[in-house]
Amino acid sequence: MILKSYIKMVLQVLRRLDYILIYIWYRMRYGITPRQVLFLSDSRNTMTGNFNFIEKALDESYIIKKHLYESSLMKHDKKSICKDMATSQYILIDDFYPIIYPIPLRKQTKLIQVWHAVGAFKTVGFARKQNHDRFSMTHRHYTDTIVSSESIRKDYAKAFRMDIQDVHSYGIPRTDIFFDKDYKKQIKKDLYDKYPMLKGKKVILFAPTFRGNDIHKAYYDFSQIHFSSLQQSLGEDYVCIIKLHPFIKNKYQETLDPQFYIDLTSMREINDLLFITDILITDYSSVIFEASLLDIQTIFFAYDLQEYIQARDFFYPYEEYTYGPVVKNQKELEKAILNPNDYSQKKEKFQKKFMSSCDGKSTKRFVEQLLGGKS
Repeated sequence: MILKSYIKMVLQVLRRLDYILIYIWYRMRYGITPRQVLFLSDSRNTMTGNFNFIEKALDESYIIKKHLYESSLMKHDKKSICKDMATSQYILIDDFYPIIYPIPLRKQTKLIQVWHAVGAFKTVGFARKQNHDRFSMTHRHYTDTIVSSESIRKDYAKAFRMDIQDVHSYGIPRTDIFFDKDYKKQIKKDLYDKYPMLKGKKVILFAPTFRGNDIHKAYYDFSQIHFSSLQQSLGEDYVCIIKLHPFIKNKYQETLDPQFYIDLTSMREINDLLFITDILITDYSSVIFEASLLDIQTIFFAYDLQEYIQARDFFYPYEEYTYGPVVKNQKELEKAILNPNDYSQKKEKFQKKFMSSCDGKSTKRFVEQLLGGKS
């Protein structure tokens, strides 16, 4: 078993050998450029999420470099990426980024993981029970990462095999919008102007996560929900936004009424949609953390809970996350929408545990504490 893991590690290095050699060449030729910040992503093709908030907070004293998914589609610009990695004082990633892990980064370079999800929900990295490979190079060499509350620092330390002192409860930059009244007002206006069918209705946001072991096999079991029956049960007072996880490959087969349903899966960020949402239907998605900051009725449609626990598992028992009813079938789902109960006390406990560091000042703390602040 140890030999197998070691061989796997060697193969990881060999697969990135071209990047390693090019990086070393640039490292020998150039020094670090002070206050150069490099944003790297293999899943994001625009500066959205935490990247967006951090970039906007950087003043003119910073030099900004970016390599996003669209620029690496089909073929990476290896020389440019390696040169920027070799010369940047700060490298920021917000997800799994396989190129970086075998690279022998300089000790002066900070590799900061600004993980795209909030809270500690589904296990990731070395916290997953299937991943105890001590030779694995995945999620290695982070100098710092950030979390949404003090109580979950230990969970991220485990997930990324980091010293807990390098896990900082500064909050998550992209949650700052939930404390910005002007932003909230403008987003609501923009969405209502673009989708007038939503105005004056009770807006349901259907936002489940994917099933499957990886992005190539990701799916959702649409046989569990019947959209036409849901519409018939709820009537004209409601409309429903469908926002599927971007990894989900299969599509629902029903023909949907465009006066009741609108599919906004193509929107990268879900947070803006929360400002016009009255009822959130989800399952194991991290959107529950952001939604807890707003007055939203949240329903957990967990038709496959035991199977999901076996396949993926959570940092904490599922009931610690559910500040709303857990339903297993269509009938229970419809009943939960039409007959809401009060979960305010459980929601308050949830916020305290998972979101206590998100107060509208997370971006400011991140820049000041991890990127050197003002010059």
